[in-house]
Amino acid sequence: MYNPPSNLYDMRAPHQLVHSRARLRARYALYPIEGYPLSRIPQWVGAEVRVLTSPAMGAGFVQYKIDLAPNGGAKQASDGRIETFIYLLSGDVSLTIGKAKHSLTAGGFALVPHTASYSVVAVEPSSLLVLRKAFEPAIGICEPMAIVGNEHNIKAEPFGGNEHARLQLLIPDDLQYDLSMNVFTFDPGHGLPYVETHVMEHGLWFLQGKGVYYLDGEWIEVEQTDFIWMGPFCPQSFYATGPTPSKYIYYKNVNREIAL
Repeated sequence: MYNPPSNLYDMRAPHQLVHSRARLRARYALYPIEGYPLSRIPQWVGAEVRVLTSPAMGAGFVQYKIDLAPNGGAKQASDGRIETFIYLLSGDVSLTIGKAKHSLTAGGFALVPHTASYSVVAVEPSSLLVLRKAFEPAIGICEPMAIVGNEHNIKAEPFGGNEHARLQLLIPDDLQYDLSMNVFTFDPGHGLPYVETHVMEHGLWFLQGKGVYYLDGEWIEVEQTDFIWMGPFCPQSFYATGPTPSKYIYYKNVNREIAL
């Protein structure tokens, strides 16, 4: 369950110094949620939008955090190019993909292919992550199908044999999909067993707990509601701290030839 800190949107008093853990580097960015101003998007009504990352930062995708009032939402026609992933942090929304209707509650998710239209309507105040990217076709590979599910129904597998580091694949590891969305949970005192360096980029939202993230040579404290963008070949690792398990959801572009 997504429970943002009670002081999430507190502002510092005029007599206090302003400071932040925010970082923007060539290969990565880390931003606490309080630094994001509210935006509006024509397709989304009754919505407070925060643009977490975009090509302006260097990312090959766009990711939003969207807070919806009751009956707020969006209707999006297919343009044959953009696919969309939705993850519900809290609340209850009605989702329609093509003609199929679904109900999403906290932990619910959906992948909308580039060939499908969709609509989202909030049944109650709701908060969601939305990721949009251009679909990359591959010769001889069938086009992706829609996926709707809930993370609570996805088995958590030990990562590298460590039962204290558990990975959930929200999108099957199949060549028809050119992206993965995963949830990682770490018990305190556990983390990734090595420093990763790879061509895939990440958009990461910290769901709960806290820890330290290694990003391009620097260890940085992270906590619930932080967002991290990791560009291609950014050295990266994670170690969970604090009294409760740490958990994050992250995007990765996969399963395609590297463009030249």
